[in-house]
Amino acid sequence: MAVRFITRLLLILFVPVLFSCSDGDNLTLADKGKSPYIIVISSQADKQDQKAAEEFQKYFEQVSHVLLPIVTDSSPVSENEIILGKCNRLDGTVLPKEMANIGEDGFIIRTLEKKLVIAGGADKGTLYGVYTFLEDYIGCRKYSAAAALVSTRENIVLDPVNVTQNPAFNYRELHFPDPIRDEDYRNWHRLDVKEGKDEWGLFVHTFQTLVPPEKYFKDHPEYFSWLNVQRIPDGQLCLSNSDVLKIVIEGLRERMREKPEAKYWSVSQNDTYKACECEECKKLYDQYGGYSGAMIRFVNQVAAVFPDKIISTLAYQYTRSAPKNIKPVENVNIMFCSIECNRSRPIAEDTLSSSFRKDCEDWCALTNNIFMWDYVVQFRNMVSPFPNLRVLQRNIQYFRDKGIKMMFQQGTGGNISEFYELRQYLIAKLLWNPDADVDALMNDFLGGYYGPASVYIKDYIDRMHDALTASGGQLGIYGYPYDGIHTYLTPELIKTYSQLFNQAEQAVKEQPDFLERVKVARLPLEFAILDISLRNVNNDLTFFNKEGDRFIIRSEMLNLLDKFTIEAKAAGIKRYWEHGNEPDKYREMVLNYVNRSTQQNMALGKPVMLTTEFSEKYPVGGNKALTDGLKGVNDYHFNWLGFEGPDMIAIVDLGEPKDIRSIQTSFLQDIQSWVFMPVEVSYFGSNDNIKFTLIHSLHAKISGHQQGVVIEDFKADFEPIKDRYIKVVAKNIGTCPPWHPGYSSPAWIFCDEILLR
Repeated sequence: MAVRFITRLLLILFVPVLFSCSDGDNLTLADKGKSPYIIVISSQADKQDQKAAEEFQKYFEQVSHVLLPIVTDSSPVSENEIILGKCNRLDGTVLPKEMANIGEDGFIIRTLEKKLVIAGGADKGTLYGVYTFLEDYIGCRKYSAAAALVSTRENIVLDPVNVTQNPAFNYRELHFPDPIRDEDYRNWHRLDVKEGKDEWGLFVHTFQTLVPPEKYFKDHPEYFSWLNVQRIPDGQLCLSNSDVLKIVIEGLRERMREKPEAKYWSVSQNDTYKACECEECKKLYDQYGGYSGAMIRFVNQVAAVFPDKIISTLAYQYTRSAPKNIKPVENVNIMFCSIECNRSRPIAEDTLSSSFRKDCEDWCALTNNIFMWDYVVQFRNMVSPFPNLRVLQRNIQYFRDKGIKMMFQQGTGGNISEFYELRQYLIAKLLWNPDADVDALMNDFLGGYYGPASVYIKDYIDRMHDALTASGGQLGIYGYPYDGIHTYLTPELIKTYSQLFNQAEQAVKEQPDFLERVKVARLPLEFAILDISLRNVNNDLTFFNKEGDRFIIRSEMLNLLDKFTIEAKAAGIKRYWEHGNEPDKYREMVLNYVNRSTQQNMALGKPVMLTTEFSEKYPVGGNKALTDGLKGVNDYHFNWLGFEGPDMIAIVDLGEPKDIRSIQTSFLQDIQSWVFMPVEVSYFGSNDNIKFTLIHSLHAKISGHQQGVVIEDFKADFEPIKDRYIKVVAKNIGTCPPWHPGYSSPAWIFCDEILLR
């Protein structure tokens, strides 16, 4: 990433934006390297007000080349003072009374005669006021943790100022790299963070922490979810079990003794489905209108034991809908989650979000203690174009208008993602003031962060968003670049985007800081090109040239893959997916795919007959997909032919008898998506397509319980045989097993290439 820098600019003319003005003369804070002003803080100033004074002094010197002294209010009164925080200098003015109306993060900025006052609430209000003054009146910026802009000025003259600001949300957390890692960035943009704060004792998905299955399941399976025909350790808790309630309460009591300063304690479901379906829990669901009702009943009981704490729980996935006949007690906090929402249109007007809006309104009718958990990035492919910038403001305004006071915007955590610097910058500003001029904020950021290249970056952003809007397409947080092939990532648009980045790089070729940032901004487009090319879209978006019956790897695509991998690692990108897929592993996966796809295969392009029906839910070309030469990768949407419930029975016709000594098919497993390995794969040979002889049978080596996406090759090597027809029979387990949340639903098998040698 870019090295920290400070750019000093000589501003010919600077006109600050004022919210409102009071009567009085202008204040000349600095003039040609000199200033009569001093910084005054209370002799009892806390560390936050001291920090505010030090930050004002530091940035003021960088702007004006004047180092202002910092003194306490025990010193003699001066005519020219910059008063920071509550101190005796405010006695006898109207300011103490006015400050009674601001919250702990709010602040005032006032000019009184020849004095400047910046004073805030009990927490970081004064510090936030200082940073606001530096931005709005002095011209400083902190675009990212590594990129600050300080504009050098010979004169600092301030018009009368009369400003009061309070944030729209009392809690503002932004889960992106800079707010997580950099306290200065966090303070500048007036953000909260749970890491390092005393407020949170336990934070989200805590059932497995409070009642660990490794400790209790063996002797007390009744504490855990009854699912279908048995208790399971990897689901949720049995909320009707009184012993579970006692264990949770005692566990919290012990933790509270260890961390008495913590205010919030999460008692919330694990990050999975599998709610308990025992008869007693079902009675609670019936009584209270669903899963959330049983959850609120349980959490209310916990909250009653700890009236001086706030017990937080989730309204998430199966508990998202509000309950009936019960409501959260006063010290229960609801973490309401938007994980299912479409991101291409604002929630307030999106027809696909109507059920979410109803749930939001229902919860808001029950309680005003809501913590909004919103999702603002692409999680499955974090380094992928994700044109959701135009919905950010509208969604934040929607939550504000519903009266929600706590906001958690989930980005990619410590992982680098597409335009993360811009996205975190805009969201931070909007969490403070949802009605801010978002276009002006974006233009200011792009100009300061990308310099002369900004016009091309802005054009790229606009074209992509315009294309998505015009197409009417959807945008999910667990998608792939190929999902945009008919909307915002068409082959024609990809060419245009590449040309814009060429122009952007040319515009800043002599400015290394800007050039580096442009190249990092280009990485998501290059990732999209690579990933879409795995689908063999057209002559440009493919890894292959086809020569006769063989695929030849395009060297330019391998060069792009290598270049992308090197630049991604240099940019600090450690993974492309929230759960893994490191740059080198992605490169290895792609190379494995292209090398496998160029293997010699007698079945390449040969006709395939299926005696069982494949699913049209994931069309990949039907029968032809099994001999098209294109291998599947770890995504069942791509090149995998799926069978939902039935076995796969496929017959390849080689046209004439041929010597065969090896047969291989590959299958994918992703049990979270109801996809399992076949129980058995058998290969048969024939010369008349009537009488088949068993050649070999293989069983899966991978456990049906194994999590994640895995691929297994079922390969049989044998003494040469001479056959025209090869039949592959892959036996499906039929339905999901009792331990699986999809129990009794059809199970899937996915197969890619039939490889004959």
